[in-house]
Amino acid sequence: MELYTRRLILRTWREDDAVSLYKYARDPRIGAAAGWKPHDSVEESREIIRNVLSAPETYAVVLKSTGEPVGAAGIMLKENNVPLNNGEAEIGYWIGFPYWGQGIIPEAVEELLRRCFTELNCPAVWCVSYEGNRKSERVQEKCGFKYHHTSPRRLTPMGESLADRVSRITKEEWEVRR
Repeated sequence: MELYTRRLILRTWREDDAVSLYKYARDPRIGAAAGWKPHDSVEESREIIRNVLSAPETYAVVLKSTGEPVGAAGIMLKENNVPLNNGEAEIGYWIGFPYWGQGIIPEAVEELLRRCFTELNCPAVWCVSYEGNRKSERVQEKCGFKYHHTSPRRLTPMGESLADRVSRITKEEWEVRR
């Protein structure tokens, strides 16, 4: 499946995207903010495409202008970071450092919210970021998510003790914003 926005194509990851994935995912600023270690090789990125990024509703964020995947965004319909009830979903995302601050991820998230609420009939969508990840919080604010709660601190996959900042938007709140 492919989704389209003004500047982006959200599409399934392909194994030949491994070079682009590695280009951005090897940067420690990216993984640390999302809770995963930097990629060590193109082959590791290829394995992550096969085993992680191949999950349903997981999209490469591709620039229309270049055709290059520069990040990822996805909809999780099964419990991941927060308990999900009655058809709710969670959205996650990251983008390569050269593209920070350009509004690319908010554009992708808005399209995923459209899909969640109009095609998947989700009553609410959650989003989670580590406390203090101001860039991710700004994405959530721009897209209409409202702060819900902060979870207790826990060890991240990187071995840090951090709390999750959890936000949510309901279908009704999304409809009002439109």
